[in-house]
Amino acid sequence: MSVPAVQLDNLQKSFGKAEIIRGVNLSVAKGERHAVIGPNGAGKSTLFNLISGRFAPTSGAVRLHGEDISGMEPFNINRRGLSRSFQITNIFPKMTVFENVRCALLWPEGYRYNWWSMVNKQRHLTEDADAILDSINLLHRRDIPAGLLSYSEQRALEIGITVGGGADVIMLDEPTAGMSRSETDYIVELIGKVTEGKTLMMVEHDMPVVFGLADRISVLVYGEIVATGEPEAVRADPKVQEAYLGAALEAEEAAGH
Repeated sequence: MSVPAVQLDNLQKSFGKAEIIRGVNLSVAKGERHAVIGPNGAGKSTLFNLISGRFAPTSGAVRLHGEDISGMEPFNINRRGLSRSFQITNIFPKMTVFENVRCALLWPEGYRYNWWSMVNKQRHLTEDADAILDSINLLHRRDIPAGLLSYSEQRALEIGITVGGGADVIMLDEPTAGMSRSETDYIVELIGKVTEGKTLMMVEHDMPVVFGLADRISVLVYGEIVATGEPEAVRADPKVQEAYLGAALEAEEAAGH
């Protein structure tokens, strides 16, 4: 039996007396696309923060490819092969689109703390950055400040930066939040392309996105996972419909989706 890419063992997180994550157990296989859904306040972002090292767990364990990374610093977790994006777009707006991606490539390609003047001479680094820009459909925008990109393009750039770090486990926190349907379709296609062969975990509220991308879904309610399974099984689960999906699906039907 292969070792899971990500495994959570009785993971718990409290802030003072408030229990936010209450004994979560979850196993995500290598190469799986796994969505975590649930109502607002369920603890989804906190769960991602525990996995990626932004928060240390109160108890329990987070394992990456079998290694216990609980409470490890985010940069050390990243160097072990896990990278994440955030709900709020995280880019360098005054640097060019190309420079944003090149920054992500420096550590995995072995440059560590070299000066820019040295990096500029590395042709293969430029080629690798351009290849990522091509994969996220931003090669034609490579030389403009990243802050001038549209919102969906900035989200695409952030995904490119996340992938550019060389991680084999990618975590995306609400990648399509605030987008129109056409922008969402663009990002979904992009995510599917750039995470091919990688393990993907995502938090997402848009149900068509979830059901279109995820191999399996976990439903988090008040800090506990109430269901995990393939999309259609989760959709049909009465507990899930009661806790979350029923209202979301009714809203979609009313909107004509």
